[in-house]
Amino acid sequence: MDLVVINLIDGLVTGLLLFMLSSGLTLIFSMMGVLNFAHASFYMLGAYFAYQISLYVGFWPGLLIAPLIVGVLGALVERYGLRRVHQYGHVPELIFTFGLALLIEEVVQFIWGKNIVPFDEPELLNFALFSIGGNAIPAYKVFMIFISIGIFLALLYVLTRTRVGMVIQAALSYPRTVEALGHNVPLVFMGVFGVGTALAGVAGVIAGPVLGTFPGMAFLLGSIVFVTIVIGGLGSLWGALVASLLIGWLTTFAATSTFEFASLLTAIGLERPEDLSESYIRDLWTLSLPQIGPILPYILMVLILVFRPFGLFGKRDV
Repeated sequence: MDLVVINLIDGLVTGLLLFMLSSGLTLIFSMMGVLNFAHASFYMLGAYFAYQISLYVGFWPGLLIAPLIVGVLGALVERYGLRRVHQYGHVPELIFTFGLALLIEEVVQFIWGKNIVPFDEPELLNFALFSIGGNAIPAYKVFMIFISIGIFLALLYVLTRTRVGMVIQAALSYPRTVEALGHNVPLVFMGVFGVGTALAGVAGVIAGPVLGTFPGMAFLLGSIVFVTIVIGGLGSLWGALVASLLIGWLTTFAATSTFEFASLLTAIGLERPEDLSESYIRDLWTLSLPQIGPILPYILMVLILVFRPFGLFGKRDV
């Protein structure tokens, strides 16, 4: 039972971290139709900027300043890069964002090097808040949970209770109509892109001390973010949250599971072959759930695309 509770907490932390990345991207993707391959790179920039700021003024100012810098950079990228490329179609956009991701990674390596940097959690939260079955739960993990929930509630309020949120949601599906009503849709695009990248920056700041701050951190989460928005549904904040939590708990429970597929094969009446010289047969009988844990979100995405192409909460097809 203790292991279940630990997995629930760890999966919640992972899922909410993924939500902060995917919430901004799901709006960007659905509003502009841009496959922003550089989104996870802004997450990496948030961690590195916060690390650099923390060297001079500490962690907490970095938590506030770094996402603002990342958001401004994101808005500038949209205004002077994507907006000009957008008129030429999706392929140039894809190439632009892919190239931008590579450029950011090279810049990060040039400035901070290829090794992991010592970006640590703040001393204020460097203690065990409580323990479950002898397993300590760090206060910093609980802090990550609360800040993620706070961001979700703030976004939900802005999108559903404010005039700006109504304009954004209308622009997701009816950009020309919104523009005809006198709203500056390009400015809305730039603002959403900036806020989306700023959210990625926040995720980088709070994840850097836990997952490590190094040049490959963007690659680790880059593809899973797109999986999340496909599963959740385009333009749906609730979809991004539910999909993120599903992926977080799915991968966490799979990683600690002791289930072996040999027992399943035996249960359905298949006998273990005497000759295991064929590699695929050997792999099938020796396969365990932790081994396929990292690909479970991709399997879930394929099933969603087959049976519900618009995602769990989306209103239009991917």
